Amino acid sequence: MTRNYLLLTPGPLSTSATVREAMMQDWCTWDKDYNEGIVMPLRRGLLEVAGLDEERYTTVLLQGSGTYCVEATIGASVGPQDKLLILANGAYGKRMAQIADYYNISYALVSLNETELITGEVARKALEEHPDTTHLSMVHSETTTGLLNHIDEVADVLKGRDITFIVDAMSSFGGVPIDIEELGIDFLISSANKCIQGVPGFGFIIARKDKMLATKGNARSLSLDIYAQWETMEQGKGKWRFTSPTHVVRAFYQALQELKEEGGIAARHHRYEENHSVLVKGMRELGFTPLLSDDKQGCIITSFYYPSQKFDFQDFYNNLKAKGYVIYPGKISEADTFRIGTIGDVYPSDIEGLLSAIRTVI
Repeated sequence: MTRNYLLLTPGPLSTSATVREAMMQDWCTWDKDYNEGIVMPLRRGLLEVAGLDEERYTTVLLQGSGTYCVEATIGASVGPQDKLLILANGAYGKRMAQIADYYNISYALVSLNETELITGEVARKALEEHPDTTHLSMVHSETTTGLLNHIDEVADVLKGRDITFIVDAMSSFGGVPIDIEELGIDFLISSANKCIQGVPGFGFIIARKDKMLATKGNARSLSLDIYAQWETMEQGKGKWRFTSPTHVVRAFYQALQELKEEGGIAARHHRYEENHSVLVKGMRELGFTPLLSDDKQGCIITSFYYPSQKFDFQDFYNNLKAKGYVIYPGKISEADTFRIGTIGDVYPSDIEGLLSAIRTVI
């Protein structure tokens, strides 16, 4: 199963041939082989790679993109009497505020510059200004730029405050080590088509069991009711309330096995960091400057300034695509940039191939 091109994006991303092959069979959503043989082991497997105890933590899978899961989590966990504090430094943090607007949730948005990290000090000042906060949400890997926010520092600030901690780890879980229990994360949200290297179609939420139980009756949406979805999966041993994306789930099950075979999250993180290191070194040699300083940059996706005013991104993109590499346009408003992802079924040799291709088109 040959690729049409290599996706160097933050997801959907390039998957292994064996993950793609896993979608070649049909599955019945009511069948025991699917629900008990794939869905339930998958849910347990997520807790296993996260290093979490089934007695205290649980998982729920939900159809749709990662944003569906972010919306579902905010919509079910933040009650009418609660106050949500959103720390944002990019498009995906600000999207949480859009969700809160739709749900008429009481919230405060602390919106930073797109190249400014969310740190413990940012969280501390925000909580001083909003002492009635009951829930705090933020993005870990903000793919708008490539920033990797300091969830560990924010977690330290939240200790002892009885504030529910919601982390959008869409583009980091599975590829960057996150000690969910140590950090006191109550809801962590990610998606099938990110660092676990599955394909698009569903997302998942890892939650403390007591926090999941507390969402009962809070949801403002039928299809995005995470408690109802979780309860059905628990009682039905893997059954989804509505039609399950069976092929996507089977592919994710395969991807999860491949993550374990690679050596788990630590090993995958090492590969992603090596990809990123090769990319940045090579791009600098070619005259491209990263948007972010090294201390702010994650290994998921990297933004680069246009090398000159004459640079035509669309031509650059088209020429690279013709050579088998697909990259991403920039997303920030204050500078002309483009982005290159270093996650997925991608290895340092692939990045070297990209750099060779770039040499021929600039």
